[in-house]
Parts: sequence; C-alpha cells; structure tokens
Amino acid sequence: MSSAWITHKFGGSSLADAAAFRQVAAIVNRPTDARQAVVVSAAAGVTDELIELAEMAANRDADYEQKGRDVHRAQAQLIEELLSEQAASSLLDFVDRDIADMGDLLRASWVMKTAKSAVEVVAGYGEVWSTRLLAALLAEEGVTTTTIDARDVLTVSPAPLAPLVDWDASSGRLNDRMSEDESSVVVITGFVASDSDGAPTTLGRNGSDYSASIFGALFGAREINIWTDVDGVLSADPGLVPEARVLSELSYNEAMELAYFGAEVIHPATMAPAIADEIPIFIRNTFNPSGPGTRIHVDSDSPLPVKGFASISEVALLNLEGTAMVGVPGISERLFGALRQAGVSVVMISQGSSEHSICFAIPQDQANIAMAAIESGFESERRIGHIQRVDVEPGCTILAVVGDRMSGPPGIAASFFGALARAGVNVKAIAQGSSERNISAVIDGADAARALRAVHTGFYLSEQTLSIGLIGPGHVGATFLDQLETRRAWLSDEYGVDLRVRAIATSKTMLVSETPIDLSEWRDRLSGDGVPTDLEALTDYVQTESVPHAVMIDCTASDDIGDRYLGWLERGIHVITPNKKGNTSSLEYYRALRDAGRSANSHYLYETTVGAALPILQALRDLVQTGDVIHRVEGILSGTLSYLFNSYDGSRPFSAIVREALEKGYTEPDPREDLSGLDVSLDDLSIDGLVPSGLEEGSVDEFLSRLTDHDDDMASLFEGARERGEVLRFVGVIDATEGCSVSLKSYPLEHAFGRIQLTDNIVQFRTRRYNENPLVVQGPGAGPDVTAGGVFADLLRLASYLGATL
Repeated sequence: MSSAWITHKFGGSSLADAAAFRQVAAIVNRPTDARQAVVVSAAAGVTDELIELAEMAANRDADYEQKGRDVHRAQAQLIEELLSEQAASSLLDFVDRDIADMGDLLRASWVMKTAKSAVEVVAGYGEVWSTRLLAALLAEEGVTTTTIDARDVLTVSPAPLAPLVDWDASSGRLNDRMSEDESSVVVITGFVASDSDGAPTTLGRNGSDYSASIFGALFGAREINIWTDVDGVLSADPGLVPEARVLSELSYNEAMELAYFGAEVIHPATMAPAIADEIPIFIRNTFNPSGPGTRIHVDSDSPLPVKGFASISEVALLNLEGTAMVGVPGISERLFGALRQAGVSVVMISQGSSEHSICFAIPQDQANIAMAAIESGFESERRIGHIQRVDVEPGCTILAVVGDRMSGPPGIAASFFGALARAGVNVKAIAQGSSERNISAVIDGADAARALRAVHTGFYLSEQTLSIGLIGPGHVGATFLDQLETRRAWLSDEYGVDLRVRAIATSKTMLVSETPIDLSEWRDRLSGDGVPTDLEALTDYVQTESVPHAVMIDCTASDDIGDRYLGWLERGIHVITPNKKGNTSSLEYYRALRDAGRSANSHYLYETTVGAALPILQALRDLVQTGDVIHRVEGILSGTLSYLFNSYDGSRPFSAIVREALEKGYTEPDPREDLSGLDVSLDDLSIDGLVPSGLEEGSVDEFLSRLTDHDDDMASLFEGARERGEVLRFVGVIDATEGCSVSLKSYPLEHAFGRIQLTDNIVQFRTRRYNENPLVVQGPGAGPDVTAGGVFADLLRLASYLGATL
C-alpha cells in the first residue's frame, strides 16, 4: 500500500444532509494513488445546537431535555437515511450511548450551574457522529476504512492565537495507532483534542480546518484539501462585488493577509502546520469537485500584482496629536503599552514622519476603553497642553489590497487611490508595510461597498468593460442584442472588450441583472423576470462602481427618452442612439448635449440617426475637420423612402407599399414620420412632404386606411416621371447659396440617385476638394439589420475611444 497521504477536510456545509454526505463519500471514493486522511466537522448546525444545549442546562432551562431529544432524533434520521438497516442499527447504538453520557454531563451542569466543562465535551459529539457515519457509509461502498477520535491522538495546550500542539506526544500516539492499520481511508474527528491532562477540549472556531492542517503535518501529507461550498478563494466578497473571481493561486503570505482583513480564506493559525512543512493547501467546492479550486503554497505563480481585497468593518479610528510627541523616545511604547494593558486590540497604525500625530484603528466596541486608557496614560501631557487632541471617529472600515507582486511595479498605489477618488471615497488614514504586500486605507463605513467595488474594478476589470442599458428592444434593439450575442465572446477574447448588457427595458417592463444578461435568453427573461419600467432606477443600475464605464443605448423613437440624454451625459454615462429626436428637437439642446459630453468626458454617438450604418456623418465630420469647404450636400437620407420609391413600379398602389414597409420594419412605428420629410429636416427647411393634407392626425391604422384615397395622385406623378425616362426620389438639399429644401423630385435613370436599390441611402458631397467629381456615400439606409449593425459599430467605436485596440 502507498505510503503517500492526502488530507481532506469537510466542513459543516459539506455535511449538511444525506445528499451532501453521499457527495463527500463520492469525492473520497475517487481513484487515487495515496491513502487519505479525512477530517470531518459536525453536520451543519449540530455544534451550535450542542453548545446551546449545554448552556440551557447550566441556566436550568427545563427545555434542554426536549432539545436533547430533538438533536438525537435528527441524528437518527440522518443515519437511517444513509445506511442499510444493519449498519444503521449498529451506529445508532453508539449514538444512544453518547446521548446517555451527554445526559449525565448536562445534569451535572444543571446542578453546578456552569457550562464550561460540559461544553468542552458536549461540543465535540457532532464531529464524533459525523466521523462514524461517513466511515460506515464508505465501508458499505467497499472502502477499507478506519476512524480516529482526535482526542485519543492530539494533545494541545492553551495559547492566545490558537491552541499549541504537543507534536512529539501527538506524533507518537498517531504512529502507535496506525502502525498496523492499512486502511486506505482514515476518517478523523475535527475540532476536538485533549489537553495535557488527557481531558477533552476543542480547538476553537475554525478548529476543523486547524485539525486538517495538524493531521496533514502528522501524516506528512503531500497536500491538504479544505472542502467547502464555494469554488475557491474569491478576489472580494461576492455579496458586495458580483464580479469577484476565484483566485487560482495564493501564497501563504497573501492568504494570511486576506484572512486577517476578514476574507473567508483560512485562518492564519490554521495554516501554521502546513506552512512549517510547506504542504500546499487547496480550497475546493464539495459540490463542484472537478473545479481546480485555489492553491495556497509558498509562492504563487500568478502574474497578477493584486490578488484580492478584504475589509474589516465596525472599526474606530483614534488620533493622538501633540507637540510632546515630536522627537521624544518612548511615546509609541507608552501609547501602545497603555492599550495593551487595557486589553485593546490595535488593527492598524499610521504615523506621519513629523511624529506630530499617531492614528490607529481598533474594534469599535473597544473605543471607550481605549480613550480611557489614553486619557490616563497621558494625563500630565494633556494637562499642560503637550497633547492637544485625542479624537475618536467611529463607523469606519479598513479596506485592504493584497498581493505579493505589488512590490516593485510602480503605479499600484496610484491605481488603488485613483479608484477610490473616482468613486468619491475619502481616505482617512493609510498604512503600508515595507514588504509592500498590503496597502490598507481607513474609510467611512458607509462608503465600504462602493469603495470595494471601485478598487476591484480598478485592478480586475479591463478599462474596456462597459455596463450597457438598452431601451427599446423592438426591431432594431432586438436585432442589436442578437448581433452582440454572436460577437461578445470573440470581442472579449480577441480584443479584451467586455460588453455587459445589464439592463433591457420596454416602455412597460424592464429586466435588470447584477451579472451580464445571457443574450440567448433575454426575451424569456424580460417577459418572465421583468419588473415595471423605472428609468431612474434603471439608470442607477447601469451606472455602477463595479464596472468602469456605463452606456445607454436608445433604440426607441421616443421624444421622452431623447430628453434624458442630457442628464445621462452630465452623469458621465455615454449615449448611443439611432433615435433622431435628441438631435432634432432644437439646436440649443444639441449643443447642450455636446457641451455635457465634453464636461463629463462622456461620448454621444449617433451615426445611425442618418443613413443607418453608413458613415455619412463621419465623412462630413472628416471633411470639415480637415479644412475642406462644403458647397452643396444633397441626398436621399431616408432608407424608408428609398424602399418605397424603389419598390413602387405602378403595379401596386403606393399605400400598399407603405404598409409593406411598415410590416418589414423599414419605417418608424408611425410611417408619417418618414413620409413627412422630417426624417431629413429641421424646422427652418422648406419641406414638401408626402403625408396628404388631412391625414396628419389620427391613429396609424386610420392613416393607412385613408392613404388609399391618394393612390391615384402618386400614380400620376409616377407615370409622368416614367414618360420622361426618370424615377421619383425624395431628396434633401443643403446648398451654400440656395438654402435648404426637402421634396419629391425626378431624376434620370443614369443619375447616381436614379441607380439606388431597395433601402439605399445616398449622399453626394460637393466641396472645394470634391467639386467636379463629387464624393458619394451609398448603401442600405433602413432595416433592422443594418441599423442595428450601425449601433453595434458605434458601441465598438466607443470602446476604441476608451482605449481598446480594435
């Protein structure tokens, strides 16, 4: 049999019920080339119930006996559910004897009115029961198994941080116990041990983890696996930072730093035996056993300079200030000596080089004790004014950033404090050790969640990560979401552009999600999980500290949504839209939008408001910005009207073509917006639209029905043009000398405007450079596919502005 060992530890969450026990048994029963030492906790909640039981007896609460029966019944039910009748009967006899012994202890506690001695014994029964039950379950599956009650092996003595192990005595007992045992699996009680007199004791909270580390060292294990209910150590608290990631590796030092600042990693004392023998520790998920977990060892090969973030809440910041402190030896010794004598734990210290002040953080519930100790220790200096101030500021949080590779590379501190500054978080005190492995900052507790998200974003998310809110998932909006679904992963892998749709809203319903919405199922989720639309709440949701940039995409034709652009841009939210309403309400409003974008460093992209995906506005912008002079711009700027006149050949009524264009999504929801000519105009243009007089008002259905009355008028215009060898086109003209107009005209078939197809837009620029031979931009200018593609292109253009190398 192999002499190599692997140690496992399964906590209470991994042993919550019968299904969890079976999952643990399956993990232990996987093929391996090593023997396995399996340390187990009590089933979830059992230890707390046993401690409560002992305290009830000590307090002479008569209900303790019923509580004991409830504990017994639950344990029996678990055994009977997992084991065969014969195996269950045998194990239940053990449990019955334990319950009887426990009853004697509890009656003694009742008489003595103290729970101290009883707790040390009673609290360990849960581990004993779990050990016997798991061993019996494995034995029924054909695994050669033995059990060890750690109280028969481990000898410990009290210590401030964690009990100290008598390694010689414990190693000798284990060797005696295992000298002739060749079982492939040894199931061991966690949490419990014996003191130097042989009396039962416990290893305290996190005791089962500590047991695993101790037995890993005693067995000389090649690895220690701590099985829990998460996939590994996370870069931050996922309850506060949804984007928190599982860390593949940590060094012992990084793990200890994170644990010190409250991260649920593994207690520093727990790691000590593993550190001494350089045994790697793996944090793994019982319910995802194939996952790699997090490896904790001497060094980490991960290139990340920052591994994780953690925080300690409910902290008070004390500040001692005075001239008597400058250049006087022993001040710090007196200060911290006074605090030590008062039993105050100092969490963090910060002192300026002037020595004029010292500030330090302590648990908030010790603030009054600390103040009293300082007042007493520096009474004479206070009386003569050499100590001017002793302040306490409650309600603080310490935020720490941790990573071995923070040492050396410049800019780590700048990134940390820059992220806090951008989130509007004030830093009250700072501390950094010479190892540069940790930077700690004291902040207001109310800012803790925002600060943690901001710094996590600053180090873990690409600057090209965008939080996206889309309003109007109709023809264009839905097509855009479908297009994004097909390219999102590729853009992330190829260019590092992380496009996260976190909100989708119709006029009545919205879907918001802390994590990116799965775009393969957004329709079902919007209808199933949607809530009433609240655009203020949606905006707050899209703009979050956990993602560097926010962008609103408006795919509606709504004036009301267009009116919100200014507020979004002023908040630093980028805006992308094919909605013309924002740009055509007034020149003043358009200029306000541009000014807001410049002031807040937010971008307003609207290429698709003219020509869908065609680079018409970009071409015009390039001409002007490079010094060309525009003489005349004329064009067919409505893909809808292009489609109508390209499709209209006199064989079908014009009204039928309009209805067909509406059904295909080529028009606005109200076709009159296209036919009126306002699609290509401003208020001061000369407009000769196509909406017959009298049909301006009323519903869309009424308009379409009554439009048939005017089919003959359009047929007459069509026939006249055809007789001249021309075609009808709805054209807008801007001329430097002639002014501006929008009207229906006819053009020869050989003219560029006569050769367009289907939904083509076409614009002809005559400029100083392009005079005799004008610059022409032509292509499809309507339809969900091309318009959505134009919106997508604007989104990628925005990502490029933000630093992506597309």
